[in-house]
Amino acid sequence: MTQKDVTNKDPKKEKDKDAIKPDPETLHTTDPQEHMEGPISSLVQSAKETMEEEDGDKKQEKDKKENKS
Repeated sequence: MTQKDVTNKDPKKEKDKDAIKPDPETLHTTDPQEHMEGPISSLVQSAKETMEEEDGDKKQEKDKKENKS
């Protein structure tokens, strides 16, 4: 392949050659990872839920402290 071949690539062809197409069920969602399955996705989702619960608990504690003041 020469330098001329490399620089004359057709952008339309390059755009059509996506490596991985998204799954239709995850296309129009705010968090596509919610619909993914597998061991790693399960770990990520459980960690996410734990962090959200802890964050909610911290906000409640903060609100209680502010109300006492």
